[in-house]
Amino acid sequence: MSLSKNINRLRTEAKLTQTEFAEKFGVTHQSVQKWESGETKPDLDNIIKISKFFSVSVDQLLFDSNQRIAEELPASRKLLPAYEKMHDWELYSNELTLEYLQSTEEGLDLSEYRDLFHHVAKLKSGEYKSRLADILFEIVSNAAYQKDYNYVEPSDLQTIKKCRKTHSPALPPVVPDKLKEKIEGAWYGRICGCLLGKPIEGIRTDELIPLLKETNNYPMTRYILSSDITAERIARYRFPLANRCYADTINQAPADDDTNYTVLYQKVIDEFGKEFTPYELSQCWMNWQPKNAYCTAERVAFCNFVKGYLPPVSAIYKNPYREWIGAQIRADYFGYINPGNPEMASEMAWRDACISHVKNGIYGEMFVAAMIAAAAVSDDIFQIIESGLAQIPEKSRLYEAITALLKNYKAGMKQKDCFKDIHARWDEHSGHAWCHTISNAEIVVAALLYGNNDFAKSICMAVETGFDTDCNGATVGSVLGMKNGIRSIGQEWLAPLHGKLETSIFGVGTVRIDDLIEKTLKHIEL
Repeated sequence: MSLSKNINRLRTEAKLTQTEFAEKFGVTHQSVQKWESGETKPDLDNIIKISKFFSVSVDQLLFDSNQRIAEELPASRKLLPAYEKMHDWELYSNELTLEYLQSTEEGLDLSEYRDLFHHVAKLKSGEYKSRLADILFEIVSNAAYQKDYNYVEPSDLQTIKKCRKTHSPALPPVVPDKLKEKIEGAWYGRICGCLLGKPIEGIRTDELIPLLKETNNYPMTRYILSSDITAERIARYRFPLANRCYADTINQAPADDDTNYTVLYQKVIDEFGKEFTPYELSQCWMNWQPKNAYCTAERVAFCNFVKGYLPPVSAIYKNPYREWIGAQIRADYFGYINPGNPEMASEMAWRDACISHVKNGIYGEMFVAAMIAAAAVSDDIFQIIESGLAQIPEKSRLYEAITALLKNYKAGMKQKDCFKDIHARWDEHSGHAWCHTISNAEIVVAALLYGNNDFAKSICMAVETGFDTDCNGATVGSVLGMKNGIRSIGQEWLAPLHGKLETSIFGVGTVRIDDLIEKTLKHIEL
């Protein structure tokens, strides 16, 4: 529609005569006639006056375009995010039931607000639910502890150290001639364990065990292969089995957060040395990986960094996943570069964990880093586990769980009963239990104990138990690979990797695993 027709339409819709219209803009009746006939056009000043008077954009007046209106219209309204398009990991108001559970497990007394949390959780996502969630977060932030809560679980490093039971067990010295073989074992062990669990990450054992039995792989002894996954099985199982990373369909280890972090932290040491700070780590997260590389607590922390919430606030602010497994899977490199020094490994792990986790979420990373550091020099699996326990608070839930597991093992509890007990106490169908630090740490320790020093048996045991399969397979593989060296890992596990690892790290991409090993040895010497 032309300018002349737009002026005529606006005037007639406003029920103004040409004379009345002319008076409002200080022009003659004849000028309006000429504008509407197209004989002449109003000058710029009058075009602006007309657009303001009728509350239309200049674009719409001149070109009949709604584009500017679409851009300008929200300026006169409240601007809101598209709640329905936001992932739960980025929308605190969608995880209020989890927040209540997490807070009560931490010992916070929220009993009088229980119904409020559950009622607000049922509301449709939107502005008002989000505003109510802000109030609930404030309640959590100011809640008192339950009077009968017996755990002491600090998140700051100095208080953690004060709450430890003992010093780390005396360990043998590093044997330089064996170090390269051990570092090779640790890297390849982690990558193989991750690959074993990756195709079935998220499956529950009510489908995992039947699948393994059908494919003559239970108890597990090998990778799951694409040849195991027939069209009939794809159709019959609820878990999406099609188009996953099976060991016989790859030409390199696929990218995974369980290996991305190990490579990422090698890059951190390159950039900042061993004295890196939590703040520097937070900046590396933003600079070196996309947002979608981060999950649960890590996604919350990443978004918090962007908004200016710095460590350790980034771990606390609207983060209902703060004791989940995410930090525990980031521990390994700190163990690799501190052979025989579990205390330093756990301190580095704390600097990392505190940017996204609290309490047992932090302890999980400290525990694993210390075990790997001890595994570089010790042949005693009990000494290795105890070296990890020595770095975390004695009165923590993680310490209690692992010591109970050790006690049962030493008392003769059978493997089957041990894993049955873990499943009885942790409901794998609950996302919170499935992804919690403690449930998965128990699986890691149990696999290390009952695997009898056998790499293949141990990583398979960790994976076939369910829960976070790729995380637990990777951690067990890393500990045993470090303890026993690369020669303990059979060629059937190594061959699918073709010596390469894919990452999602900016500027890194696919790397040679041998290059990662050589760089690790240089970092040990720093």
